Amino acid sequence: MSVAIVTGASRGLGQALAEGLVREGWSVVIDGRDPSALEAAAARLEPLLAGGSACRALAGDITDPAHRRDLAAAAAGLGGLDLLVNNAGTLGTSPLPSLGDYPLDDLRVAFEVNVVAPLGVTQAALPLLLESPRPRLLNITSDAAVEAYEGWGGYGAGKAALDHLSAVFAVEYPSVTVWWVDPGDLRTAMHQAAFPGEDISDRPDPVTVIPAFLDLIGSDRPSGRYRATELTGASA
Repeated sequence: MSVAIVTGASRGLGQALAEGLVREGWSVVIDGRDPSALEAAAARLEPLLAGGSACRALAGDITDPAHRRDLAAAAAGLGGLDLLVNNAGTLGTSPLPSLGDYPLDDLRVAFEVNVVAPLGVTQAALPLLLESPRPRLLNITSDAAVEAYEGWGGYGAGKAALDHLSAVFAVEYPSVTVWWVDPGDLRTAMHQAAFPGEDISDRPDPVTVIPAFLDLIGSDRPSGRYRATELTGASA
């Protein structure tokens, strides 16, 4: 039985990805900061569990070292860890400010959530992940990491740092397949926060990119940066 940790799985892309994995027969450990939302997400997964697969939902914040250890322990309780998905993150200040006006304390928080915490989750899970016959690490990035968009400097800088951490991790741990994937613009609460008061209903639902992610996870593609739209199974 394959086991995955998916952070930030109480809504949006994380929730959709956890559901996709469960439908493929995976056991999952999911987390989120909102206990009520996480409970609702776990309730959606329960009817999909089959063949001995299981779901463990842990409310908490990935910036908390104790919570990160709990995630790894929950995966160990399910039999091990084959895939870690670092999906949890924060947009940062909203409405999006220019870098000249970006509150530095807010930027520090954003880097803690988007860069330091994912590495912390990876460090906590690494001993377990290295025991897997096929260890995989999937970090969710953004086109803002490689493109200069007005207002996206704080968020993009954090994702650029995560991209580089991913690349270096792949070199340092060649036995682990490391993917950092840009899912594209999606209809999520985070994306809505980037455009307060605007209608973002034209953005695709997160479920539309799940076939692409599942194709990648099941593939032998090498470590590297990918865009969901470039992967087999992605919606047009």
